[in-house]
Amino acid sequence: MKEVICSSPFFGITVSIAAYSIGVWISRKTKIALFNPLLISYLIIIPALLIFNIPLEWYDKGGDVIDMFLSPATAVLAITIYRQRKLIKEHLAAVIAGTVAGSACSLLTVLALCRLFSLSSAVTASLLPKSITTPLAIAVSGSLGGIQALTVLAVILTGITGSIAGPLLIRLFRIKNEVTQGLAMGAASHAVGTGRAVEMGEVQGALSSVALVMSGIITVILSLIFFS
Repeated sequence: MKEVICSSPFFGITVSIAAYSIGVWISRKTKIALFNPLLISYLIIIPALLIFNIPLEWYDKGGDVIDMFLSPATAVLAITIYRQRKLIKEHLAAVIAGTVAGSACSLLTVLALCRLFSLSSAVTASLLPKSITTPLAIAVSGSLGGIQALTVLAVILTGITGSIAGPLLIRLFRIKNEVTQGLAMGAASHAVGTGRAVEMGEVQGALSSVALVMSGIITVILSLIFFS
């Protein structure tokens, strides 16, 4: 009976939606940045699978269905970009400079730390694309000989950390410019940060979406240059 229920795709979908909904509720009630809905959902789902001895393969049947919506959800951000197209044209130079600088900084930091701690080339390749959206990060990691599972973990941790720390750092350094806020969130923490930027405002969401896309393209090019 357990296998029939838990191995169904509806199980993984239901558990994921329920856990994320709880995370959203907790985040809204507490209004504490650390209580990120995505982070909370992980803290609910992983222990639940371990406690009830549910194989990851069963859960993944529903998780794979949810994964199908990742690319379309990212594409929907184009609507926000279109609405703010005039603003983007006005700040095109800043957008290009910001995304290039953000991507280069991320890659060089990873390379420096990996060499400092004498990590293998496979681990280095896995961590390089940590700041871009998952589909692109997996492609970059695979082409460089990285470990895709490690890449996914790095992308998730980067996104959650950026969505939590980003707004705090923006307030700490008193960054008032909405364009700067959006570019920083998108370039540093990809889709997760962009989701948080959309909550901050439409301008931030639009610029973060642009930074997400451009950072992905730039990271692909720079990764091949730095790691080849």
